[in-house]
Amino acid sequence: MTSSSSSSFIAVVEDDPEIRALLTRLLIREGFAAAGCRTAADFDRLCERQRIDLAILDVMLPGEDGLSLCRRLRATGEIPVLMVTAKSDDVDRIVGLEIGADDYLPKPFNPRELIARVRAILRRTRGANRVQATMRPERYRFDGWSLDAGSRNLTDPDGMPVDLTGGEYDLLLSFVTHPQRVLNRDQLLDWTRGRDAMPYDRSIDVQLSRLRRKLAEHPTGEALIKTVRGGGYMLTSIIERD
Repeated sequence: MTSSSSSSFIAVVEDDPEIRALLTRLLIREGFAAAGCRTAADFDRLCERQRIDLAILDVMLPGEDGLSLCRRLRATGEIPVLMVTAKSDDVDRIVGLEIGADDYLPKPFNPRELIARVRAILRRTRGANRVQATMRPERYRFDGWSLDAGSRNLTDPDGMPVDLTGGEYDLLLSFVTHPQRVLNRDQLLDWTRGRDAMPYDRSIDVQLSRLRRKLAEHPTGEALIKTVRGGGYMLTSIIERD
């Protein structure tokens, strides 16, 4: 058991009672606090009385489905989301990442992989806050854009905020801390997912595409991240730090 496990509360939103009980027991055995919810409404009631550090959401739920709940969580709060889907088609997984899920896992899955992905998400979302409390936050400026490492906020050259998921922020931070360098996919995967990165994990590709699309909403953002043929990707800007 790790200290991060013992201080983290995870909600399992799954309508299948056997799977819900199995996942809840697994998380508790690994040192997390956990509770199961059958529906999105049950989850909302749990949130009223308990701080949630991570939500594991099944896509197929009665009433409000997991994708809708994920979209709502991303719009109204900072609860990280791990989507679980039983469908073999990539569509649900890609849609989940597009609307703000931090990661996805297809069924059937290895319990060890689930725990590894849970720990990776919690390290990105909770560990960063512990570091920020002891270190002077840095602000990175590039071509009029500003990325605040203390608040994890990005603003465009017009001063407008750009909403980033945890995965998108980690990806952009990798670029601004390694400017004008060609970064390959494996490097980005390692820096954003660490030792829990899985072979052939394609979620980084979806997150990179989504990050570039958000940057491109401002005229100066379309050319910020350049594709280097046969090499990877590069942030073309010169970085200034405050």
